[in-house]
Amino acid sequence: MGVRKRQRAEQIKEAKRELAFAKLNNCPTSPRKMRLVADLVRGEKVEKALAILKFSQKEASRRLEKLLLSAIANWQAKNEDADIEEADLYVKEIRVDGGSMLKRLRPAPQGRAHRIRKRSNHVTLVLGANNNTQS
Repeated sequence: MGVRKRQRAEQIKEAKRELAFAKLNNCPTSPRKMRLVADLVRGEKVEKALAILKFSQKEASRRLEKLLLSAIANWQAKNEDADIEEADLYVKEIRVDGGSMLKRLRPAPQGRAHRIRKRSNHVTLVLGANNNTQS
């Protein structure tokens, strides 16, 4: 590996150190319902996002709360020497993508059948750290 390539790899590694990821795959909720909750916490600080999810009535908020706690734990595992309060973590990115669909048939009048699509989704959560060193 050349010197420039190694330096670039170190820069990328250092940049990724500030981020923490968590993924939730094949969650049996429709993506539309999950996006309603995801939009509430996008860009918020972690403490505020946890409070929003904790007091939200929607079922999807329970799953996102667990995912957010997992992302925080992943960040702590990456940065063992750092403190969460000083890092000022926030939800940098939250993405809800459609997952696989279970196709079911529901009987309809006159011998026909309607297709029921039971949707699922994938959620990707990225936490970022605001390291503002103020003197």
